[in-house]
Amino acid sequence: MTDHLVWLLIAALMIGLAKGGLSTVGTLAVPFLAVFMNPLEAAALLLPILIVTDWFAVWLYRRDYSGRNIAILVPSAFAGIVIATFIIPYTPEALLLTITGSVGLWYCLRSWIGKAGLAPPKPAAVVPGVLWGALMGVTTFITHSGAPPAQAFLLPQKLPRLTFAGTMAISFAVTNLAKLPGYSALGLFENIPWPLVSVLTAVGILGTALGRQIVKRLADQTYVRVIEVLLFILSIVLFWKASTLIFAA
Repeated sequence: MTDHLVWLLIAALMIGLAKGGLSTVGTLAVPFLAVFMNPLEAAALLLPILIVTDWFAVWLYRRDYSGRNIAILVPSAFAGIVIATFIIPYTPEALLLTITGSVGLWYCLRSWIGKAGLAPPKPAAVVPGVLWGALMGVTTFITHSGAPPAQAFLLPQKLPRLTFAGTMAISFAVTNLAKLPGYSALGLFENIPWPLVSVLTAVGILGTALGRQIVKRLADQTYVRVIEVLLFILSIVLFWKASTLIFAA
């Protein structure tokens, strides 16, 4: 893995920026690393970094979050993680990547082409939140790409940027911890190079602080546009990764 140290450091920085508030950036990390390593191995390598930077982000956003949204998303994501633990041996990764990418593209196109961007803020409704939260749990377990479903639920509410970032940070801090039993049961931690993980975690923490500073300086409307553009890019990357898996089969 040290042969690809530069790329691993970039992935760790992506995770840090995401935990600092640029949420979709971190979801690019697994597809980014999947270019030269197995996606599940990449996900297992990055999970300890995610967990540490998660709780650093929780401290940064401890006063900025939506308790109602967290109460809806987190239990639903737990259910999705349980589902993912059992379906992962039987579900093609390309299908999961395609579903996740479709969610992101659907939201972006709806916001940019339709009238979603001009619509009044939506309430945090329970039924849509449970559905998006369950999909968030499934996709975050497989490739740490739970941000698009979570954003599809949160962005229409037009939360203040710090509240949005804090809600994402706390929700994923809890759900990432919940992945540990499933990853352990599947044997994904057996070959983890822990000294390398410690270096990558330090880079991730620096990225978290940098992401927080960037978010603080963006206006709410600009922040939403940045997140939407990153979400669109991520969705294209996920489709590209799915197509490479399909054609390689």
